Amino acid sequence: MARYVGLMSGTSLDGIDAALVEIDSTGSARLLATHAEPMPETLRKQLLELCQAERVSFAELAGAEDAFCRLQAAAVRHLLADNDIASEQITAIGSHGQTIEHAPWGHAEGPAYTLQLDNPSLLAELTGCTVVADFRRRDLAAGGQAAPLAPAFHEALFRRAGQWQLVLNLGGFANLTLLPPAGSEAAVIGFDTGPANALLDAWHARHRGGRYDPDGAWAASGQVDDTLLERLLAEPFFHRPPPRSTGREVFHLDWLEGHLTGKERPADVQATLAELTATSVALGIEMARELAGAPPASALIPCGGGAHNGDLLGRLARHLPETALVPSSDWGWPADWLEAGAFAWLAWRRLEGRPGNLPSVTGAAGPRVLGGIYSP
Repeated sequence: MARYVGLMSGTSLDGIDAALVEIDSTGSARLLATHAEPMPETLRKQLLELCQAERVSFAELAGAEDAFCRLQAAAVRHLLADNDIASEQITAIGSHGQTIEHAPWGHAEGPAYTLQLDNPSLLAELTGCTVVADFRRRDLAAGGQAAPLAPAFHEALFRRAGQWQLVLNLGGFANLTLLPPAGSEAAVIGFDTGPANALLDAWHARHRGGRYDPDGAWAASGQVDDTLLERLLAEPFFHRPPPRSTGREVFHLDWLEGHLTGKERPADVQATLAELTATSVALGIEMARELAGAPPASALIPCGGGAHNGDLLGRLARHLPETALVPSSDWGWPADWLEAGAFAWLAWRRLEGRPGNLPSVTGAAGPRVLGGIYSP
């Protein structure tokens, strides 16, 4: 049994998730331990500014990347020290990096690109571990969206005989995986459905302070503005067939404000944003079912930070009366650690020389071995 560390910092920018994962020769993964390294507010602010910058200097990029990499190294050190594990006992670290911009369709007439701040050479130096990184661009080079990559891991963890199932990651943005029954010839389908916590967190921070709306309580206090919801749902992304992926390049506060009249109550906007997430997820599920010719799924497994948002889960349940919402912990994997676990597993795939993408998800020309290897 080999031990891997998966590192993930998502679009919510709340910190580095580090997962210690044991993987056997068949690819079966078991979560051993976790550590969450909080992101300092100064670095979080710097990264958010980079995500929305029209122009940026090389010095700013280098400084943010260095600080981010050192935070990753601290997460690894704390994870290993807390569990009395030496770096020599780790086969590899799978590092996702921090997405700054994701443009799988390019801009104007420019090429497609995806940019994650990361310095795997420095991370290998600081931790003494082999690092596997830069997973996304290999899929992009093969004509894929480079996202989402987690559905291959979802398939390994959750696919079961006789059941159609859904996995829904509710991070800054929501991505969906539709899993056919094990043994079926149907392909796994996965894509981004739209914003999840990114707009909810940003609107809450502007009007209430703090990084997020605990349990969706503020959203629950408001009333959905149906007219505003209709305007938001007119965004072309929601109606684009998969493969598709998105990020802050499309959905940000300026985008939201472009749809506001200025007369809305802030709490009602928050409620409408929560309903936007639930509605766009439901639209995505219907789109995936039509593509697969699938019946209603027996279960939806929510993960990511939004899995703790009771108001959001209630809205999803109302949209999906035929599908049970089942905690990922019932399947042996806590909701907060699937994404970090996925990159540990993808690092294992890379060292084994096995493809890490699903062309049915990303639209790539075929299966590809993802990531580069950096020795300590």
